[in-house]
Amino acid sequence: MEGNKDEAEKCIVIARKALEAGDKEKALKFLNKAEKLYPTDKAKVLLDALTRNGNSAGSGASCRKPTDSTAGGKSEKESNTSATKETAKSFTKDQVEGVQRIKKCKNYYEVLGVTKEANEEELKKAYRKLALKFHPDKNHAPGATDAFKKIGNAYAVLSNSEKRKQYDLTGGEDTTCSPQGRGGFDFHRGFEADVTPEDLFNMFFGGGFPSNSASTFTNGRARYSPQYQNQTRRERQEDRADGGFSMFVQLMPIVLLILVSVLSQLMVSTPPYSLYPRPATGQTIKRQTENLVVDYYVSKDFRSEYKGTALQKIEKGVEEDYVSTIRNNCWKERQTKTDLLYAAKVYRDERLRRKADMMTMDNCKELDRLNDLFRGG
Repeated sequence: MEGNKDEAEKCIVIARKALEAGDKEKALKFLNKAEKLYPTDKAKVLLDALTRNGNSAGSGASCRKPTDSTAGGKSEKESNTSATKETAKSFTKDQVEGVQRIKKCKNYYEVLGVTKEANEEELKKAYRKLALKFHPDKNHAPGATDAFKKIGNAYAVLSNSEKRKQYDLTGGEDTTCSPQGRGGFDFHRGFEADVTPEDLFNMFFGGGFPSNSASTFTNGRARYSPQYQNQTRRERQEDRADGGFSMFVQLMPIVLLILVSVLSQLMVSTPPYSLYPRPATGQTIKRQTENLVVDYYVSKDFRSEYKGTALQKIEKGVEEDYVSTIRNNCWKERQTKTDLLYAAKVYRDERLRRKADMMTMDNCKELDRLNDLFRGG
């Protein structure tokens, strides 16, 4: 089942992009496929919200068509009139000042407003706040799109430990802050993000702001990432990939059986413990570690084989594996709750909000207990 997890995540990404483009049918198709491949709370939340409120979220779909000046015989004068209306969107003085502040930043730490010692949580908190503030569908001040891209680029680099290390070594001014000939930031030199600011925003918030604009982001005199030129080509590629993927899914059980058979023959020994009962390996005898009181399971020969220092090493490994598992599960719980609250806010669905509030967060509570033990509480 784990082998399908990555493919299920890809289906969710495709579904989100389809939802932003107003294609409800395609979004449902890939969300259902993700559920079949590897059921996740994230897919369930989106399916639930889309089924109940999909019409309101996709109300702008009919407006999402290319506005090329040659389509429908539009004259150049009509195109210019449309562009003039685009620039007439209102914005506040604070928004303009905010954009100017981002433009003047000399490094990514200044962009996010954090120190060089900022940890991952502080970076996420700063990005969430700034991304919502400068998203071009919310902030129509001149230059807001470039500021939004810069914020996304800053987070993507600083949240990557390798890129951040290289970035810190360079010191000096960030080359991406220097203006180009027509104004704005140069995002093609220096340190660049591996994802677009739009994709990064969607990863954090589960989708962009609802918009009826012809392009993904519009901002007065600037336009960012119009998707329609490549959309047909992309959908064609997705359909071809879908056919090959279906065949791969059909063959997957056979491949897994062969792999399991080969691996079972190659395995000479099994780990001395398991965090869960494993009758197949004889690890059914329950024990507890002395330090963190973590349950683990061993075989009947364990007590005679591991004593003294050897037993301490085993229990240390048990506790490290357990803490790592609990930490990952706590992160998933928090992510699921965040997705539920986001969906409740976007679709104004009180049921989703109550569902988020009712989550017990058992793994996070267990992580707090372990932290208290580490501190000697």
